[in-house]
Amino acid sequence: MSSRFPKITQAVIMAGGAGSRLAPLTRSLPKPLVPVGNIPIIEILIRQLVKSGIREIIIALGKQGSLIRTYLSDGKSWKVKIRYSVENKPLGTVGPLRLIDGLKPNFLVLNGDLLTDLNFKELFAAHYRLKAPATVAICRRSVKSDFGVVTSRGGRIVSYAEKPRSAWDVSMGIYALSRESLKNIPRRRFDFPELISKLAGSSRPPAVFRFKGVWLDIGRLEDWKKADRLFAQNPKKFI
Repeated sequence: MSSRFPKITQAVIMAGGAGSRLAPLTRSLPKPLVPVGNIPIIEILIRQLVKSGIREIIIALGKQGSLIRTYLSDGKSWKVKIRYSVENKPLGTVGPLRLIDGLKPNFLVLNGDLLTDLNFKELFAAHYRLKAPATVAICRRSVKSDFGVVTSRGGRIVSYAEKPRSAWDVSMGIYALSRESLKNIPRRRFDFPELISKLAGSSRPPAVFRFKGVWLDIGRLEDWKKADRLFAQNPKKFI
């Protein structure tokens, strides 16, 4: 990262989700503590963040938060300061940020249930270079339809594609945010798509950071199995 830009030092990990789609793994563990290889997902993220220069991590907790707090403690095991913010009722994917004191002028936010080899320093540098209120890490994903798709015009079929694929730019659940952008978060349940859409209509719209490496959202059992295999093949790629 260029020395022209401030170093990245603070990150928030969103770890308040119930993880119901990842059952039965989440019947006894919160989703961020589900292991990939033999290491909890959230620990892999913490190790990556520390290597990127992060010195303070705030964990936004919800359901089963006490187990995460017990496992991570104060972060000394990873030579990082860890503190916690607890939501007493569900506040969505971005609403919990309103509860956190002491946020830096710019910081990282990421979901606690993903596996990636993204370079956080490069994302942070792009965020500063683009002078954006928010920078969203995105990657390209191809989605196959389960149906035959018909296009018609004037009551006549002009094309018929059997289970076609469509490509989309998707959010990776990793963001560089300015503290200023939090003014757009109301004191109620609020999600990242709502915040980004609100900022998109402003005079300083959000930016994107396009990524072509490994990214897996570990939201379902089949996603976890894929992440577990990928990590086992080359752990050094991620930690």
